[in-house]
Amino acid sequence: MIAWGFWITLGDVASNSIDPVTAAAISYIAAAVVTTAYAFVSDASLAVTNEGLLFSLVAGVAAAIGVVSTFVGVSVGSTAVVATVGGMYFVTAAAIGVLVLGEPISLTKVAGIGLAIVAIVLINQ
Repeated sequence: MIAWGFWITLGDVASNSIDPVTAAAISYIAAAVVTTAYAFVSDASLAVTNEGLLFSLVAGVAAAIGVVSTFVGVSVGSTAVVATVGGMYFVTAAAIGVLVLGEPISLTKVAGIGLAIVAIVLINQ
C-alpha cells in the first residue's frame, strides 16, 4: 500500500512535468527493470508455461491501460479522486473471480464491496 501511494503521488508530479503517457512509459520501464532484476536475484522460478506467459502478457496489457489512464487522470484531476476511483479495481477483480473463475460469493463479501464503494463516494465529496 505504501509503495502504491508513492507511485501515484510521484506519477502525479511526473505527469504535471512531462506528458502523462511519457511519464507512464518511463515509470513502467523502471518497474520492468527492477522487477526483472529482482526475479534474477531472488529464488523465483524462471520456468514459464504457455498459459502463464499468455496470462502474464494480457495482465501487462491491462496494467499498461491502467497506468496510462491513471497518469492522464492525475494530470487533469485530483490525485485523491483518481487514486480512490482507481482503487475500485477490486470490484472488477471480485466480479471476474466470481463470474469467470467460479470463486464463491457471500452476502458478507457483497456487503463489504458495497461499503467500500460508499467509502470511495464519501472520500470524493
